[in-house]
Amino acid sequence: MNSATRFRSAALVVLPAVALLVASASFAWLSSRSPSRMSLELAWTGPDEGRPLGSGDAGVDLLALVTHSTFRALVLAGVVASFGFLVGAPLGAAAGLAGGRFERWTLRACDLVQSFPTFLLALAVLSAVTVPSRLHIGAVFCVGVWAPFARLSLAQARVLGEAQFVEAARALGAGRMRVVGRHVLPNLLGPVAVQIGTAAAGVVLGETALGFVGLGPPDGVSLGALLEQGTLGMLRAPHVLAVGAVAVAMVSGSLQLASEGLRRLIHVS
Repeated sequence: MNSATRFRSAALVVLPAVALLVASASFAWLSSRSPSRMSLELAWTGPDEGRPLGSGDAGVDLLALVTHSTFRALVLAGVVASFGFLVGAPLGAAAGLAGGRFERWTLRACDLVQSFPTFLLALAVLSAVTVPSRLHIGAVFCVGVWAPFARLSLAQARVLGEAQFVEAARALGAGRMRVVGRHVLPNLLGPVAVQIGTAAAGVVLGETALGFVGLGPPDGVSLGALLEQGTLGMLRAPHVLAVGAVAVAMVSGSLQLASEGLRRLIHVS
């Protein structure tokens, strides 16, 4: 597959996530609709010309709520996944090349982080916070998001460490950091890039679950809060739950597709 074909195929796979981000950001910035404005007389009403997706609890405009929630979820997921990649990938690559005690302690740190569910940690931390915000949620997810990147990078670095071009760089006197930055990291980006979308989708689902149990942002603008509204009005207003479920599926699915697009775009071999 040549470069142009690979770029086109990667762009098609990444397009849904980009389209969601652009559409939700445009609506959030340009529209005068408020995601938290209440109109009690419109509570639980179905879609109409004025409100294409209908209204939820207390007459909240579902179109405004779902677009603002989608945009904020995508931004949070992107920031957390980028943090995990920037911290975990270099750490794992360095540990895989160094071996010995550094590699063992890195793997133990990954085991420790991954053995404790991030969602339970988030429940414990956010329950102790008076007013939980997306900053708190993001900080909790950042605690463990780097570990899968580090483990995957470490495994790839072990293989690349025995490659001829890495041995040649070492023979020419290149230091460990130079070998990692110039020769190992560029060649493991393809496999590791898949984890970016997976991590981002996991953050979206985690934030949604926290919002669903009442530990989301206090403004109530989250996909989890939307799903909570849907369950409360499941019988009298099933469209609310349908909108929330479709939104979560679209956001999570588009991020998973984007990870495959990144893999195709950065593929080196």
